[in-house]
Amino acid sequence: MILIEYPEPAFKTRVSAGKKEIFDACRKSWVRLTPEEWVRQNILNWLITKKGYPAAIISVEKEIWLGKIKKRFDVLIYNGDHQPWMMIECKSQNVMLSEDVLMQVLRYNMVVPVQYLVITNGNNCFVAERADGTASWLDNFPDYPKSVKN
Repeated sequence: MILIEYPEPAFKTRVSAGKKEIFDACRKSWVRLTPEEWVRQNILNWLITKKGYPAAIISVEKEIWLGKIKKRFDVLIYNGDHQPWMMIECKSQNVMLSEDVLMQVLRYNMVVPVQYLVITNGNNCFVAERADGTASWLDNFPDYPKSVKN
């Protein structure tokens, strides 16, 4: 498990139609501030401000198809060669990171293969690296690759 110390957020929030919203800098739009969205925004803020991941290569809440079922991944990060590199599944803080959560991101990974799989509930964060047909848990978040050399 990786513990993340989130920086003090400088989020823009508002109330619209009686619902609290937060401005998502990656999507460049206002979204409803749910407990899961709080986790998503904090991990995105941490990746961009503390880890130096470029915001321009981060895709948030996009649809994918698992067979005939439409799903949405939380966060997909592309590498310097514009290839899918890391997928992050966010859950609200009160959701335990169980095998079911891991299986969810693994199903998404069948459609969008990536090198790194992440599950987080804001309190806890697990990062797995896929290589040579196996996966191993990491003790640290990987640095962002500027480009991949083959």
